[in-house]
Amino acid sequence: MTRKADFNAEEWSQLAAAPALAAIAVAAADRGGTLREGLAMARVYQEARAASHTELLEELLATPPGVQPVRPSERDVLVTQAEAALVTASDVLRERGTAADLREFGDFVVAVCDAVARAHKAGAVLGFGGKLVSPAEQDVLDRILTALGPRPGD
Repeated sequence: MTRKADFNAEEWSQLAAAPALAAIAVAAADRGGTLREGLAMARVYQEARAASHTELLEELLATPPGVQPVRPSERDVLVTQAEAALVTASDVLRERGTAADLREFGDFVVAVCDAVARAHKAGAVLGFGGKLVSPAEQDVLDRILTALGPRPGD
């Protein structure tokens, strides 16, 4: 069983921030919808806190993400930071966590990012038309999946 105590402060900070950082990178991929995307991210965190998980994810969800605000104009920097945080978090979990921890962490990251991507239709006018997930958001989602690397069961 993997717990918060198995990581140093810097590693734990990376683990706690990585899901939110990835979701913010998806939100910054396109203009508009920031409020809806923020609410979608908060809803996934809230639902995850109410569900049963491994002890590691329970402790991660209890830790504030501690993500610094970033301007949407810094999208490329944000995506690069999110990728690096996910690679580091996944590597640390592969080294010290269980397969279940790694899988659940990756599933949570994907759930948060997917909810953010689907929260706002890109190109919609008065709610009509548009794409549920824009090409820019899909690009960031693909990069996030790559950064997470292979997970048990994939």
